[in-house]
Amino acid sequence: MSLALGIVLFAIALLVSIAWHELGHMWAAKATGMKVRRYFVGFGPTLWSRRVGETEYGIKALPLGGFCDIAGMTPYDQLSDEDAPRAMYRQSTWKRLVVLLAGPFQNFVLGFVLIVIAALGWGLPVLNPDPVPVHVAKVECVAATTDAEGNPEPCTGPAPAADAGLRVGDRLVSVNGRAIDYSGDLVREVQDTSRPVDLVVERDGRELDLTIPVSRVQRMVSDDGGQSVRPAEVGAIGVTMTNDGTLETVRHYDALSVWGGAISFTGELGVETGKALISLPSKVAGLWTAVTGGERAVDSPVSVVGASVLGGEAVERGYWDLFVMLLLSVNFFLGAFNLVPLLPLDGGHMAIALYERVRNSLRRWSGRAPAGPVDYYKLLPLTYAVIVVMAGFMLLTLTADIVNPIKLFG
Repeated sequence: MSLALGIVLFAIALLVSIAWHELGHMWAAKATGMKVRRYFVGFGPTLWSRRVGETEYGIKALPLGGFCDIAGMTPYDQLSDEDAPRAMYRQSTWKRLVVLLAGPFQNFVLGFVLIVIAALGWGLPVLNPDPVPVHVAKVECVAATTDAEGNPEPCTGPAPAADAGLRVGDRLVSVNGRAIDYSGDLVREVQDTSRPVDLVVERDGRELDLTIPVSRVQRMVSDDGGQSVRPAEVGAIGVTMTNDGTLETVRHYDALSVWGGAISFTGELGVETGKALISLPSKVAGLWTAVTGGERAVDSPVSVVGASVLGGEAVERGYWDLFVMLLLSVNFFLGAFNLVPLLPLDGGHMAIALYERVRNSLRRWSGRAPAGPVDYYKLLPLTYAVIVVMAGFMLLTLTADIVNPIKLFG
């Protein structure tokens, strides 16, 4: 029951986020003198509507988003003689940009508010924690099994890691090319493989390359978000580690320090969102692998359905902090994605407005009259291509979320 409630709550929160985005466009359009003909939440048949002034507000049957209908977004809109002077495409560049930026800006504002709420309620995750030096505390033989309490059974024989050259006191630098910032980095890498791992260690001021054989053994591993343990076959190399400090994973704030912390976290999240946006094309192969029976990466893109299920699972387990973090991440991504300079996204309309401004400025400098609006019909092939690619990507993520969903809790 709580899972279904969480899914519904997250789906509603996503719908509110989109409606909030469209409100930004509407408020900015009205403030700059443009005419907003309609503002609706949802698509399809109208369930309810009411006209207030010159704008019709309403709710439609399919809760899949929303829209704000501004008169004259393109030169091809049907306009009355009364509305023609207020057409969006006829307005100055700065007004058009303000209206177009207002939607993504709303998502960033909502995301920031959620960051403040998360910071005060649970603390904020440290996205780029400072590394904690990891040293070898003990090198020993590898026990094949554990006892009833999860402790390794006694074992004898040589320690594979020692035979490979690992020594007590060595500082662990990297494993298979990945930096070791905490002992868990090595544990995860070793547990998931049966092949030898390549270690770089620091000893007496020098770095050494070692290849350590991995044994497959039975161990008790955390499951279900750490709330339970289960037996599993994992890799082991017989090394006990010590951390010279504690890895900071969450920072807590009070009413005074929260603002600086929230601003700093917003900047870091903005960088990570940009990286995620740039990496989207590279995720297609991984999604296809997940759809065709391969492993689904935890950081792979999700559809609205997948995000709602993850939000529902968070609610089911009482992780409201995760629910809020998922929602604010979606808002930042939605805002950033809409800034991509391709039609039909807001960024595509911004690019056209800026192009017209630069083009007309160059024409004036050369003594020529400004040209007319950009011919959107000439851009239709590119627009359709973008729509097809976006639709295909959404279908792929939806399929992956159905046949091979991301599992955050085991």
